[in-house]
Amino acid sequence: MVSLSDGEWKIMNCLWERESTITELKNMLQRETGWDKHIVITMLSRMEKKGAIAHRDGGRAKVFYPLVSREEVSMQETRGFLQKVYRGSLGMMVNAMVEDQALSEEEIQELYDILGQAKASRDKEF
Repeated sequence: MVSLSDGEWKIMNCLWERESTITELKNMLQRETGWDKHIVITMLSRMEKKGAIAHRDGGRAKVFYPLVSREEVSMQETRGFLQKVYRGSLGMMVNAMVEDQALSEEEIQELYDILGQAKASRDKEF
């Protein structure tokens, strides 16, 4: 189970797009974060220890690549958030969004579509 900090998410998003060297990552993230090479190196080292990424020698520079998929980490983070904030209740979360009027018409329709697909999928199982 890999848990990522906000900064690690930024690096992982780059690595999920393409394998990269330290310099490439620094250049991709410089404008958004202001990170220098040393910060990127520190974060990559921490992420390797967590088992989120690995590297191989790519000639003059190490090439870093993800060991976990975006979907795997996203699902894990979502479950953790749901458990921490809403005691595991998806209904409580959706209700909070409805009460806050945070859902647009498009998002409400998207939820209906998702629920319809889930119901159809369950009906096939039975």
